[in-house]
Amino acid sequence: MATMSAPARSAPTLIFDLDGTLVETAPDLVATLNVVFQSEGLPPVAYKDARTMIGNGARAMITHGLNANSRVITPEKLETLFNDFVAYYTEHVADHSHPFPGLIEALDTLSARGHRFAVCTNKFEKQSRLLLEALKLTDRFDAICGQDTFKIAKPDPEILRRTIAAAGADVSYSIMIGDSETDILTARAAGIPVIAVDFGYTDKPIAEYKPDVVISHFSQLPDAVSGISFKR
Repeated sequence: MATMSAPARSAPTLIFDLDGTLVETAPDLVATLNVVFQSEGLPPVAYKDARTMIGNGARAMITHGLNANSRVITPEKLETLFNDFVAYYTEHVADHSHPFPGLIEALDTLSARGHRFAVCTNKFEKQSRLLLEALKLTDRFDAICGQDTFKIAKPDPEILRRTIAAAGADVSYSIMIGDSETDILTARAAGIPVIAVDFGYTDKPIAEYKPDVVISHFSQLPDAVSGISFKR
């Protein structure tokens, strides 16, 4: 008697970081940082330096910017600068930000192959949605989750697991795509493979953090995804 084979699994779900992975947000984030600093009489941070400070949320970016100028402030003052940052950035979230080259074509190709998508970011969910809506990308994603969605931030793997669940997907059949050590640590802790882009916001070459695959353009993403194997 013939045995029945198990049904084919659908394509793995792809979980994207946002800043420095899906979207070049540095122009608006760095501009916001320097507007806040200017209002406090603090010197601006050079764009090339500030670009590597993105990825762990606004408080971390502000702190790194202050450290770059050898400035120390009280926790209360940091909270004031953070609130000013959030207020200004929310109004200027997509002034100059744009998808990285090849993203739309890659998403089209992967969607046609049956992949579904979600966003897991340390940005606030409201700002993430405002940005993606402005860029006409919101409908591409089954879930968009930020550090405030579950009150958890990367590299805690729980934010990634909950994002995957919110997308109706399986953590054992998902792939993380990110641009930083934080994304790689998060994916590793969650037990899922990770593809890294080398054009994002990191102060060291992303390959040093040993992701499964490194890509230099989104045109390489479909093949990179196809090359990831899963245990059955």
